[in-house]
Amino acid sequence: MSKAIKLVSQSKSFGGLQCVYEHESSILKCNMKFGCYLPPQHDKKKNLPVVYFLSGLTCTEQNFIMKSGFQRFAAKHGIVVVNPDTSPRGFDFPGEHDSYDFGSGAGFYVNATEEPWKNNYRMYSYITGELPSVLSSNFNINVNKSAISGHSMGGHGALISALKNPGKYKCVSVFAPIANPTECPWGVKAFTGYLGENKAAWKQYDATFLAKDYDGPKMEILLDQGEDDPYLTDKQLLPENLQNACSGNKLLNLNFRKQPGYDHGYYFISTFMEDHFAFMARHIC
Repeated sequence: MSKAIKLVSQSKSFGGLQCVYEHESSILKCNMKFGCYLPPQHDKKKNLPVVYFLSGLTCTEQNFIMKSGFQRFAAKHGIVVVNPDTSPRGFDFPGEHDSYDFGSGAGFYVNATEEPWKNNYRMYSYITGELPSVLSSNFNINVNKSAISGHSMGGHGALISALKNPGKYKCVSVFAPIANPTECPWGVKAFTGYLGENKAAWKQYDATFLAKDYDGPKMEILLDQGEDDPYLTDKQLLPENLQNACSGNKLLNLNFRKQPGYDHGYYFISTFMEDHFAFMARHIC
């Protein structure tokens, strides 16, 4: 596995550096970009904590960098923040670019098992394996002080990454996650395409099922959900199903906050970003 990275862009922000890097991924077999915020403390302290943020449908690494306002809070707490792209790029498989909710920009953080996706659409292994290895080889971070966060499809990715790897992430922070993908239209479409027709195989990537069976260190989850989110009304998110699963598992402490008047977008995310960084900092700083 190559761990070499190349700087694409760099801008000073709140005393730190907001960077974008690219590297050749051996898991995805393509060039991948990721955002990396290096707080002011990066040059002064060793073994800084790290937060991974996973974005939602149609996003690249740019959306979170440009819209969330997280840099202020990462600088305050001295946290390195890494946000990858949402799918492999550059393959042009049949149908890969035909819809916003499948293919490019919609990797769903699973390891595909179906053709033509299975050799490249392996975002789960990329997020939980290759990317942390690349980061630890290039930056002053402590991978044992990690938290994971995400929005929508990325909230789904954050939840399953933590629930499938007990102890790897100290906590989980999510905004309007796709919490029960085997039961919503987005998830059914993606899982059918990437994982095939065997619905039993889908459950390994469904946070609601994983929460029921979770058996690891006690873990806290902060979940914010806008009450005016149209995708909540359309039954794409189903956070109440995750809430029910967590309530039956004493090892999981879910703080499910319903936010009146907020929708699904980055105005919602940026409003509560400070809370989420304060929550994660308590666990990793």
